Amino acid sequence: MSKNLKRRKPETILAADDLYILWKDGHESHYAFFQLRDACPCASCVDEVTGKKRLDPATISPNIRLRSCDYVGNYALRINWSDGHNTGLYSFKFLRSLCPCSICESEKQPTLAS
Repeated sequence: MSKNLKRRKPETILAADDLYILWKDGHESHYAFFQLRDACPCASCVDEVTGKKRLDPATISPNIRLRSCDYVGNYALRINWSDGHNTGLYSFKFLRSLCPCSICESEKQPTLAS
């Protein structure tokens, strides 16, 4: 299994005060519910042609909660939100790219050599 594929596979997923994912490579991610709802990749929230975000973060309740979460195949999660929204498929690759930890954030930052 390639390193990139292994990175995208979750070992454990737990939802409590946030969404917690332990990835198979040992990395841990904690996602605030507001952050995930704001990043919804569905066609209602992101224009399919332009890729421009349609969802206004001001319309998301700061108390948004995850009602339930289901696996979609072996590649994604469908999240049912407390605001009734449930059409976004959060691929594991997409979730890993959203990881807000300092390690992942530093990997996203361009270096001076880039």
